[in-house]
This record gives sequence, structure tokens and C-alpha cells, in this order.
Amino acid sequence: MGPIPKGTFLTKGVGRHREKLTSFELALRSAGIAEFNLVRVKSIFPPNCKLLSQQEGLKYLTPGQIVFAVMSDNATNEPHRLIASSVGVALPSNPAQYGYLSEHHSTGETDQKAGDYAEDLAAMMLATILGVDFDPNLSYDERKDLWRMSDKIVTTRNVTQSAIGDREGLWSSVVAAAVFVDIPNGK
Repeated sequence: MGPIPKGTFLTKGVGRHREKLTSFELALRSAGIAEFNLVRVKSIFPPNCKLLSQQEGLKYLTPGQIVFAVMSDNATNEPHRLIASSVGVALPSNPAQYGYLSEHHSTGETDQKAGDYAEDLAAMMLATILGVDFDPNLSYDERKDLWRMSDKIVTTRNVTQSAIGDREGLWSSVVAAAVFVDIPNGK
């Protein structure tokens, strides 16, 4: 059986460089997670997992460590192109139940729009397993109100990073991530 993380933190970053790979590396550095060997995983927020601040979560990691993360990234070298990457979070009211994380990357969307969409995706996935009725044709705000009223989904949030493509055509990269950590003795 694989490890079940006891903590998760959200982070984001942006990088610019003439090389796409270096731009991505700089975005990871901006997010504070470049020194880890990142493994992308599916979008489940583990049961009984604590949502930590980035500062708290980084205390449990060591450079070079293999670290699991739900991550969204995006890049452009098109001048003035708006890009965004977002991870949405939806947590059930019962902490013993798992929640959902969603990845979303887009062009032409503001932080607010991309973040709301990622949050909505995570909440819709959680709603389907909790038996919460929702109408996909309702607006995001209307669905959010319905989920809150159901008392089954307690928290939704997102972490989103956007950037506008460099006017000189450098690569611009954005990253958003939910990074899993092991908390010794469940602190």
C-alpha cells in the first residue's frame, strides 16, 4: 500500500525565459517547489488530511525528495497572451471522507475566472460522490450556494497563477499545485 499524505499545501508561481524548460523551472522556483522530484498524481484530497500553509508544508520536505503533487501548468511565447493555471479544492464536511482536487489551465481567463472554474470542477466531482443534487446549467455562484446548503461540502478554494505573455516573446510559464506532505506523528 502506498503512502497516504497527512498534509497538503497550495502554491503557485510564474517564470520567464527564452527557453521553455527554463521558464518552467523558474515558475517552480517561484512556487518554492523546484528542489523536489515532483510526481503528478490524480486529484484526490486524502481523508483526514490537513490543509497547511506553504510555509508549514515546506518544513516537512527535503531537497531531492520525491514529492507527490496535483499540478497544473501552462506556457506561452506569444506576446500579450493571457495564460492561467489553477488547482481547485473541494472538501467534504466529514474529514474522514476524501475530497477532490482539480487541475485547470487556460488562455484568456483571469485569475478569478480560472480559479472559479477549477473550484467548480472539484466541487462537482465531490458532489457526485456525496449524492448532492446539482444542475450543471446553473451558474457557478448558484451551484456554490447549493453545495453550502447541503452541509456535505464544507470548503472550496483554489490556487491560481496567471501571466501575460512577454512582449519580447520570451516563454512565460505558470504553475499551480497542491503538494502532499507526510506529517510525522500526525502533528
